[in-house]
Amino acid sequence: MKIAFVGKGGSGKTTLSSLFIRQLAAAHVPLVAVDADINQHLGTALGMDESEAAALPSMGAQLPLIKDWLRGTNPRIASSETMIKTTPPGTGSRLLRITEDNPVYDACAHRLALEGGEVRLLVTGPFTEADLGVACYHSKTGAVELFLNHLVDGREEFVVVDMTAGSDSFASGMFTRFDMTFLVAEPTRKGVSVYRQYKEYAREFGVPLRVVGNKVHSEDDLEFLREAAGDDLLVAFGQSGWVRAMEKGRPRPLAELEPENRSALAVLHEAADASYERRDWRRYTRQMVHFHRRNAESWGNEKTGADLAAQVDPDFVLGEQTTPQPV
Repeated sequence: MKIAFVGKGGSGKTTLSSLFIRQLAAAHVPLVAVDADINQHLGTALGMDESEAAALPSMGAQLPLIKDWLRGTNPRIASSETMIKTTPPGTGSRLLRITEDNPVYDACAHRLALEGGEVRLLVTGPFTEADLGVACYHSKTGAVELFLNHLVDGREEFVVVDMTAGSDSFASGMFTRFDMTFLVAEPTRKGVSVYRQYKEYAREFGVPLRVVGNKVHSEDDLEFLREAAGDDLLVAFGQSGWVRAMEKGRPRPLAELEPENRSALAVLHEAADASYERRDWRRYTRQMVHFHRRNAESWGNEKTGADLAAQVDPDFVLGEQTTPQPV
């Protein structure tokens, strides 16, 4: 399942996504984690020190390799240079699996031992001083969008993406790439404002959305979130000495997390797993094509000098039965 964590800056989005990743690692499920936030903190939230996290390979820096590999022998794509972040797979494209080995993982993934399990960690790379005035951050997340577009994942396989904060998540079609989106909200007016924005987009594109309360200190806090989110409120996390220790660089085993917060993680896991039943590969493929055509018309055709709509394979549907291109 493809799972996203979104929310306003400072809501605890990265903290909760890292806790959920730990929960999955402890359950020994096949797992890929992706840091797609403009502020790259997922690695340290998973227990890496600052220097280790800073040295992680960047997906953005490996974009030519990623494009070339995914293109495969797809005859509709003239060259990897004509691939853009929304280019969908078609007959001849190489597809990605959670558990396989491939050049994309070799170049970009860091294997991280966690809670008795293992996670492959991918990062977009930080927005650097060299990018100021010449690049949009969403050009960096293009590698993640291509990755998701070509990923075939099954039940009890997870990719968890820590998305960029706030409404910036809507700047590309990537927000439609997920089986479940967990929106982290604090019990404040600002905390629920992103929820209201996201709810409208989620409704339009059929994106499953559940609200996860965070920093909930009282019944009044919980009632505030219930009034704002209604049935979308899934569960809430309270104060945590475990999290505070982690933020000080003193991580402890997940088994020592407060029982009420462990229970909340179990609710997230159950909701994420249940999202598989609603998966619709045809709709998923249709939405890929929708955003690709939009990007082609608005900037892609002009940038590449090609008619990118011609990259769409009308008979192709991504799915677990799709036959991958041989290596």
